[in-house]
Amino acid sequence: MRLLIIEDNKELADSMRAGLEKAGFQADVSYMGNEGEELAFINNYDAILLDLNLPDKDGIDILKFLRSQHIETPVIIITARDEIEDRALGLDLGADDYLTKPFQLLELRARVQAVIRRFYGRTNPFIEIGGLTIHPASRKALWNGKEIALAAKEFDILEYIAEKHPAVVPSEEIVEHVYNEDFDPFSTVLRVHLSKLRKKLENACGKNILVTTRGKGYSLCTED
Repeated sequence: MRLLIIEDNKELADSMRAGLEKAGFQADVSYMGNEGEELAFINNYDAILLDLNLPDKDGIDILKFLRSQHIETPVIIITARDEIEDRALGLDLGADDYLTKPFQLLELRARVQAVIRRFYGRTNPFIEIGGLTIHPASRKALWNGKEIALAAKEFDILEYIAEKHPAVVPSEEIVEHVYNEDFDPFSTVLRVHLSKLRKKLENACGKNILVTTRGKGYSLCTED
């Protein structure tokens, strides 16, 4: 899952990125409000972590702009402002959660996972498709209760396709949500990861459950 962190405190922003990437997320960072707003507008993120006290543009104004443009990406406001009025205003304007500084990375990670889960319409902390079970928090995939050994990026791809099930997911969309802004769109890396993932799933499940629809993308089919 791909996140955007808009935070002017470079030390904090870099620490958040490092911790979240260690937990399996991909994260882009902007230390300025206007740049962050542009990134949020042009890219598809799974969640945005938004500071309010930015040097060039208030976070509330960024939130207003995104919602006025019908960008529904979950937004977690992260700020030192702890007044009830600020929290209420942010939530009223469309924020999905509010976290006051200082905070623990463990809580941040849990809140990010929760808003993404709600965004994709899940109430359970895991994704279940037939015999396939995916646990985003522990980053484990199981087939009929037996763990499938996946590399980090293979798990990321599987998790995203599973979140979109039963839709067919275009490769361009997978790239947007699984890799960060430094990814080369002309690279063959995605095809390599998909090929390895398909083989591992087929070995574990005894059948091909990662289906390619020519010209459209990828989906999961666990039915016989």
